[in-house]
Amino acid sequence: MPSSDKKVAIVTGSATGVGAAAAILLADHGCNVVINYTRSKAEAEETAAACRAKGAETIVFQADVSDDDACQAMAKAAGDKWGRIDYLVNNAARTKFNPYKKLDGVSKQDFLDIYAVNVVGAYQMVRAVVPYMKKQGHGSIVNDSSIGGVTGIASSIPYAAPKAALNLMTKSLAHVLAPEININTVVPGMIQTRWLKGGMGDEQYEAMIKTQGAQLPLKKVATAEDIAAVLVWFLESAHLITGETLIVDSGIHIGTLPPYSSGDSY
Repeated sequence: MPSSDKKVAIVTGSATGVGAAAAILLADHGCNVVINYTRSKAEAEETAAACRAKGAETIVFQADVSDDDACQAMAKAAGDKWGRIDYLVNNAARTKFNPYKKLDGVSKQDFLDIYAVNVVGAYQMVRAVVPYMKKQGHGSIVNDSSIGGVTGIASSIPYAAPKAALNLMTKSLAHVLAPEININTVVPGMIQTRWLKGGMGDEQYEAMIKTQGAQLPLKKVATAEDIAAVLVWFLESAHLITGETLIVDSGIHIGTLPPYSSGDSY
């Protein structure tokens, strides 16, 4: 089996958005990278080219992470090429945009399809890379979740519920992956991505960005690069942190001060 001096990262759902930004940042930090996609082949190749421009070797791998055989094959492709897997970013996700009050707008199958990618897929990818990480004695995994898994407010109820499950599963896995492997979850708020824009439509998306930006304590809606930076920090620097869930939402989860909450208001 070949052996690489460079660390190796697998980033699921990395053709565009946060996944692509994470893959490119990891390449910039000296990793070889597996770029994973389901349908967006052209965009995946563009992301791979950006990684190679930073000196990385890449594998572009088409796989639906809800398919366990595909997860195993993706890990094997990395192991066969480079002889190691150091990092896993579970970023692949699925949703169905649906107004919350429209209870008939989602079906049992919608729930199952979303859960299969957002929870089962993440689990299967963890299971696929663990033998490599355990054998080499170290590894780091980070899951990309959603503020919807904390607040219950997201693109739809069938999206929010699995993200809550992903947050909890991170804690469960932290117990069994230690001491060789740490695993954590990043919980982003709203992110400026093509995925969200495509689901909401241009007009609603732009209005939401403007409204959210005004409401956020830090007055900034995150970019894909903002979230990628936190994901990569967990992989590279959070060696004594595991089972943690970190909210990255420009502070909106803290709420707002009520009237007359400080002496300055009286």
